Amino acid sequence: MKTYPMDVRLSKTLFNSDDTHPHIVIDPEQCVTCPDDYACLRNCPAERYTWNEEKQRVVFDHVGCLECGNCRLVCSRLYEGAKGYDWSYPKQAMGVVYREG
Repeated sequence: MKTYPMDVRLSKTLFNSDDTHPHIVIDPEQCVTCPDDYACLRNCPAERYTWNEEKQRVVFDHVGCLECGNCRLVCSRLYEGAKGYDWSYPKQAMGVVYREG
């Protein structure tokens, strides 16, 4: 069975990205001391959270987010709304648009 990279699989879904107001905000400086053992890296089905080896920090890209809320559940800072962290749904008519088939 052939497997495809996540970006190829996500290309089948339409995204209306709001580049001026990301719906998820993290503080990469604070993420360095993650109390949750970088759970976001393992739990995002769209692989929007990645580890930048050169900078030694978590990188997040909201474009392509499936808005499932997994990151908010596994990241105590997102869940609690700690300073520098925010999770909300995108503005109306923005974000992921699921298509059937």
